[in-house]
Amino acid sequence: MSRLLIAPYSALEETVRRHRPSHVLTVMADTVETPRTIPPERHLRILMHDIAEPAEGAVAPARDHIAEILAFGRGWDRTHPFLVHCWAGISRSTAAAYILLCDLHGPGHEETIARALRLRAPHAQPNPLMIKHADALMGRQHRMIEAVESMGEARLVLEGDVTELPLTLDDL
Repeated sequence: MSRLLIAPYSALEETVRRHRPSHVLTVMADTVETPRTIPPERHLRILMHDIAEPAEGAVAPARDHIAEILAFGRGWDRTHPFLVHCWAGISRSTAAAYILLCDLHGPGHEETIARALRLRAPHAQPNPLMIKHADALMGRQHRMIEAVESMGEARLVLEGDVTELPLTLDDL
């Protein structure tokens, strides 16, 4: 069964080995080499810092970053898993996974997807600036922002666990 995977950087190689994803999305401020089993065209690197508002010396999440994530996700045929990772697997990667699932299922499912993310990833703290840009870009009229805000407090951890999200709404 195909699924969306979220992982911290420390689990990247093991997650690729174990789950054999067809696509990898890296959302970090540092450059990451493409895992050897992933074709280079199936690894997208979005270089950004995990910040909620622009700051001097940092690369804030931008609307163009979200457009790249959406375009890359739309090129995935869903026959194999899709892996998204950031440094800790808590903020940027959970935001990207949420954005990809909202795009996959279309308007009206934002709350359901946010609840499923909280259930399967109690440590998830989706980056609010990424969500804000995605909400505007996808025309969700603040539903994505409100759904993520309604998730409540995340379990505090230094690094998230590898999380598997099914693609069908019934399985979320």
